[in-house]
Parts: sequence; C-alpha cells; structure tokens
Amino acid sequence: MSSEVSDHRVTCPLCEAMCGLRVLVRDSRVLSIRGNGDDVWSRGHLCPKGTTLGQLHEDPDRLRMPMVKGGDGVHRTVGWDEAFAEAERRLRPVLEEDGAKALSVYVGNPVAHNLDLASYIGALVGMAGAAGMPAYYSPGTVDQWPLNVVGTLLFGGMWNAPIPDLERIDHLVILGANPAASQGSMLSAPDVMGHLADIRRRGGTVVVVDPRRTPTADRATEWVPIRPGTDALLLFAILRILAADGDIRRPAHLEGKVDGLDEAIALADPFTAERVSAATGIEAATIRRIAAGLAAAQSPVLYSRIGTCTQEFGTLTTWLVFVVNVALGAVDRRGGAVFAKPAVFSPMFMRPPDQTGERWEFGRFRSRVRGAPEVLGQFPLSCLAEEIDTPGEGRIRALITVAGNPVISAPGARRLDMALPKLDAMIAVDNWLNETTRHAHVILPGLSPLERAHSDDLYWMYAVASCLKWSEPVFPPDPGRPAEWEILLRLGAAALGVPVPEVDVAAMDDMYTTGLLSAMCDQPGTPLTGRDPGEAFAALSGVGPARLADLGIRLGPWGDQLGLRPGGLTLDAVRAHPDGLRLAELDGGRLDEAVTTPSGRIELIHPWITDDIPRLLDRIDRTSADLVLTSRRHLRSNNSWLHNVPALMRGRDRCTLLIHPDDARSAGVADGGLAVVTTSAGSLEIPVETSDEMMPGVVSLPHGWGHGRPGTRLEVANAHPGVNSNLLNPVDVIDVPSNTHVVNGVPCRVSAPAG
Repeated sequence: MSSEVSDHRVTCPLCEAMCGLRVLVRDSRVLSIRGNGDDVWSRGHLCPKGTTLGQLHEDPDRLRMPMVKGGDGVHRTVGWDEAFAEAERRLRPVLEEDGAKALSVYVGNPVAHNLDLASYIGALVGMAGAAGMPAYYSPGTVDQWPLNVVGTLLFGGMWNAPIPDLERIDHLVILGANPAASQGSMLSAPDVMGHLADIRRRGGTVVVVDPRRTPTADRATEWVPIRPGTDALLLFAILRILAADGDIRRPAHLEGKVDGLDEAIALADPFTAERVSAATGIEAATIRRIAAGLAAAQSPVLYSRIGTCTQEFGTLTTWLVFVVNVALGAVDRRGGAVFAKPAVFSPMFMRPPDQTGERWEFGRFRSRVRGAPEVLGQFPLSCLAEEIDTPGEGRIRALITVAGNPVISAPGARRLDMALPKLDAMIAVDNWLNETTRHAHVILPGLSPLERAHSDDLYWMYAVASCLKWSEPVFPPDPGRPAEWEILLRLGAAALGVPVPEVDVAAMDDMYTTGLLSAMCDQPGTPLTGRDPGEAFAALSGVGPARLADLGIRLGPWGDQLGLRPGGLTLDAVRAHPDGLRLAELDGGRLDEAVTTPSGRIELIHPWITDDIPRLLDRIDRTSADLVLTSRRHLRSNNSWLHNVPALMRGRDRCTLLIHPDDARSAGVADGGLAVVTTSAGSLEIPVETSDEMMPGVVSLPHGWGHGRPGTRLEVANAHPGVNSNLLNPVDVIDVPSNTHVVNGVPCRVSAPAG
C-alpha cells in the first residue's frame, strides 16, 4: 500500500520569472512538478526548466558531503569537520603571510537565485573586504554591468531602472533580448511571451532588433536584423530623427524631473540614418520607419538586455535606450517604462559603504597586472587569471568560489583553467565537481533547491506586480549538514582571522545582522534612517536568511516597519499565504520615490558615459571582411547549470555553430558537418547548423558548454560536452565604461577543417 502524497507549493528558484510550482511527493521522492494555477504571481505558468527540480535534487552527481583533493589530485569525500580543518590549513598560511590582499572571491550567477547565498554573500565579501581584499569577481562583467552603470548614474542605484509596462504598451521595440529562451531579464514577469502576444492581440506592435531571428523575433510583428555591436548607432540615429521631425515629447509629468535631454539630443547630430546604415546593416529607410513607428504610437517603449550589454558599446546602447524612452515621454508613465514597487526592501538597494561621495565614483583603483579601472568594485572577469598566475606583490594566492563556474563562463577561459592549479588555497562552495571546482582543494556543498527555503528580493525591483512569496523546504536536509549561509559566515570570519573550525556561527550571524542594521540606520534614504540599530535588532527574531527575509518584508511598503505600523506584514504573515500575496499592480508616478540621484532627477549626461562617443564615431567607418560571432541560449539551458539534467539534454545537439547558408557556402562548410571557427583568442572545431535565422555576416555559438573535462563528475553533461565559446572570446575587447567583455560581435573566420 503506497504512502500518502504530499502537495508542496514553492517558487522556482532558477530564473527571474519566479514561477509558482506544485511539487507532489511520495516516499521522499518527487512524483511530479507542475505550474501552480493558484499562485498569485505566475498563475500556473511554467517553463521546462522548472519541471526538473526533482531531477536536480536526485542527481547522483550532486555532492551531499564535502570533498578534499588529495596529493594525488583526486577528490575524496570527507566529513564536515575534516573539510573545515582542511580549509583552514589551506587558507591560514596565505592570510598570515600576505594578508587578505592575496585573497579573492568569485560570486556565480546562481547566488542571486538562492536565498542562503544571496542573503549572506555580503557577509563573505564584506568581511574579506574589511580584512583588505582589494576586489571580488563575478559574471557581471560578462552579463549586465552596463545596466548597473547606467542605472547608477541616471537613476541613483545600481539595481534601479524602469521596466516596460507590458500590460499597456502598444508599441514595443526589443533590442538584444530573447525572452522566449530566457523569460525576462531585469524584467520579472511570468510568461513574457504571453504578454508579447497580448500586445499584438490588442492591435499593438512588437519589433525585435537582433542579428538572429530568434523564437521571440519569430513571434513579433517585425524582425530587424542588425550588425552586432552597432545598436548604439541605430539608437542615436532614431533619437536624431525624432528630434528633426519634432517628435520629442516633453510631457508635464516629466517637467523639471529630467536633466540633460537637450544635451543628449545634440550629441546625436553626427549620427544620421544614412551615415550609420552601412555599419548597422539596416537601410536608412528602415531606420526612419522604426523611428516613425515609435513617434506614432500612443504608448511606445524600448527594452534591451544581455545582447546589447555584452557588446562593444554596451553602456552607450543601454544609456540610449533610456534616453530615447525619456525623449518619447515614456518614463514613469502608464504604458511606458515605469519603476516597479518592490514589496520587500533589500540591502542591495543601498549604496555600498565604499561609495562615500555625493556621487558614485568609478576608477578609484586599478588592477595589479593590467591596470584596469574598477567599475562598481569589480575588474573585468578575465583579470582573475592574470592576477593568479603573474608573480609579484599582491598576487592572488587564495580564491573562494561561490556557486560559479568561471572556467566555462570567463573569457580567457583557457588561461584561467591553467592558473587555478597555481593557487595555494582554493575553496569552492558548490554542489558539483565541475570544470572549475575540480581545481578546488576543498568543496563545501550546499543543499538542493528542494531542501532549502526560498524567497526572492532583488527581482521584485523589476517585477510587473508587487508580490511577496515564501517557500518552505520540500525535503528536510540530512542531520548535521550546515546551510550555505553558515558556510559563508565561516569563510568570512576566516578572512578576519578566526580559524574556520572555531567560528561561532550564531555570534557571527548576529554581528553581520547588527552591521546591516547599523548601516541602514546611518545611511540616508533607507527605511531605518535615523532609527536605533539596537532597537531594530531587538525587534527581530529567528536566525539566518529567515531573519533577514523578515527584516526585508517588514521594511517594505506593506510591512510593519518593525512595530511602527501595527498590522503590517511580517514573514509569519506571508508564510500564511502559500500561494503568495499580490499587493499592487505596476503603475507610473513613482519617479520621485524611485530616483535617488543627488538632484532627485533623472540625470542623463555623465562624462563616464558620453566620453565613449568618439570611440563610437570611429566605429561608423570601420570595415572588415570578417564574420562576427555572437552568443545565444536555449529555453532548456541555463548557462552551464542544468546540463547534468537528463530531461533537459534530450533531443538534438544544441551546441552548434549557427550560420547563414550563404556564409556556409563561402566558407566551404555544410549543415551537419564541422567548421573551424578562429578568433584572435583561438580556434575551435564545431558542428555546423545552417539557417537563414542568422543574418548574413554573423554566426552564433551558445555559451555555457565545454564539458567532458578530466576530474569532473557530471555524467550527463560529459556525455554532451559541446565546446566552450569563451575559448574564442578575447580578453582585451571590452565595453570601456563598464568593463564588460565583448561576447557579441567578436570578429572571426570560419573555414572547413583541414584534410
């Protein structure tokens, strides 16, 4: 007789869509996962990735216990005490001899989708920074850093930017985004493709500007192919046309709330449609038609994402998207680009403690080897390898990686792969023995997504509705297993001089929480400004991420403000609603509250951005016979995270070189055959897939692959290794203002294999 089936309502932690799931369990095994139709946020929407959380949980390759690398280079399973002792044995000599300046941290993308890690990564990085660590690294500089730079300068915060009001738009222009594969990016909405269909259903228009006819473009009103890296030229030309035709809108709701629009329009003067046409690959008449469509629409909006960030002029492109939205009068207006109202307050909304001036400052210090300026506290990710393998004072000797796989995700991946064995100490907080962690001396695994509680905070900053949700663990963790937040506290305390095995985690948790509260009380513009941190701490209960989640909910717009608003929300109140709470819909009229620049206005003109315009002007007349290489992703993939999930790896090979048939013929390669792709960084042999979905002159290779390396334990992924696109991405081609690596628009040559 079978045991009873239990029904668990949880939020998917795999992406920004935050979809609600129903997980059915029997005998401690997942029977099925489907969309939760009662979830107030997602209302039953689900993508293929969310259905595989059970396979992630049950993956035999997932680490349940720590691993330590022996002298023979082989990892073996050990107990927690031995693992913490080995971490201490490795870290302490480095810290005693060279201090924390010889230490760095790499923060992987999954951190943002894990409550434990997201809540306590600040403890690790903050403690290490307080001890003297110069900088940490993340995929930000191969991802969204231009948006962070632009949000900081224009709107006052690195996670602050308006999003499209998908419910009311009648004309949406999408640049470099493919929500059919990625859901939204810095746009949290369940079923973005459904929203796009609704725009067309109500008579509106969706235009996709992309070098590839993506599944999103296939379902749009129009696809406009563009030469990668030239979106800023297109946007400047559109801005110039709008101004010349008298179509700049100056609505009353933005009067006195925007600085620099006229200066930005003046900067567009050299960028005529005719002048930029050859460089962009878009006819001047088409550029004028795009501008006319925006001018004629009642509720037009531009939206751009990763494809426009990770290109040669990512910051200028991102900036111009917001400039044009301002010029259209779309910002802070219903049906335009509006500021979300997050129902939870996150410490990430605050200015970092090292930004002490009235205005944000960049380039405050430089990397040791390359002399790269810091941007938002980080150097280009490719700097990590050279900081490890270049001898001299300040060399990185110890590295802590947290839920990251930079050997796959970093440009210059080959050098990093060779540099990591030179570390005196490498500690990985990770659930898999992968291409990066195979180099670690100690691997400290966390829990599966179904063994830990979950709640989002940052992504409500970009959400199309104000909601709150909390997920309880589906399965209890094994007894004696530390949570990831506890591991981070141990490693952070180690940087401050406390031996890893001897850390009083509870005391360190209290210290970290007290420090956060003190910063909130001292910094202007937070919900705790001017209050007593001791009283705030006394008002809280619990420990770890749950305590910080309670704090964020209580300090949010609907919270009880730690007792000042009786009847307001707390974590306990949210827990009573397993399908979530929907508190408000997206609307305009929040500019005064949301914008936190020194002037309190949207500040469009900043030399850090506009000084890059001469480089863009030089791009207009640059010609090359080379093809250019771009990146792509698939709905059933998520960087390198999910390639060990059997259900997501079924079907045809997805790690292929997409190439237009005309280019394939010119290169002497054929569909189903092999091609050699060569850039300034190296060469790879790749299976060919010909398709007219690629515009001529552009080829595409997915990122996140390159498995099958010795010493890894990824049975499914290693059976479908693919190739690592970052072996082709050069380290010296970056978007200058943001330090972001160019992975879209890399010059390349394609040829048939020799022989």
